[in-house]
Amino acid sequence: VLIALVDGFNPCSIWVLSMLLAITVNTRSRKKVLIIGFVFIFVTGLIYALFIGGLFTVFKIVSFMGWIRITVAIVALLFALINIKDYFWYKEGVSLTISDKKKPGIYKGIRRIMNAEDNIWAMIAGTVILAAGVSLVEFSCTAGFPVLWTNLLSSQGITGLAFLGFLLVYMIIYQLDELGIFLVSVFTLRRSKFEEKHGRILKLIGGMLMLALAVVMLIDPTLMNELSSALWVFGAA
Repeated sequence: VLIALVDGFNPCSIWVLSMLLAITVNTRSRKKVLIIGFVFIFVTGLIYALFIGGLFTVFKIVSFMGWIRITVAIVALLFALINIKDYFWYKEGVSLTISDKKKPGIYKGIRRIMNAEDNIWAMIAGTVILAAGVSLVEFSCTAGFPVLWTNLLSSQGITGLAFLGFLLVYMIIYQLDELGIFLVSVFTLRRSKFEEKHGRILKLIGGMLMLALAVVMLIDPTLMNELSSALWVFGAA
């Protein structure tokens, strides 16, 4: 729940959803905001869940290799340091954000959806295509926590239906923030603006938690076996 909650505040995904809803709200149609927002959240969530499922499968296959845990921790450590760096030096050097080169394509996709506002099925199709494209573009923003989380599950011997149950809980918690933005837009028909300062703060919070988890995996992964010690790790972050 804690990892999924922090992972859910993903600046890349929140930025795209805010842009999409801000433009859709201008139609003053609660029905269109409802349909486009729901389709976007569902498709991005489905692709993310498939991505996590793929990671888990890989870790279950190679779990017998002792160096996997260390490799995962080092990768997470790099993701953490880059995110923390982005708080102080946003988009300078290596940055886990949607690059400016990709943004014109996203704007074009949003315009394509709005140009089809008289045809609801065309709007849905356009939203599905945009959501799928955005999901692929933003994987660099989101990969850190799924890598850590699936490795933790794999190390605990979680399999089959138990994993699906954990994944379901993860995805519900992960999408709470986007559902909140979505529902506010539906009921108020007001635009919400996601600014750079918000993204920097979210990157700092996510980076510090990722850093703490990566260090724990390198030093003593058993700290995550008990709720009390796991809470200490989150508290320290």
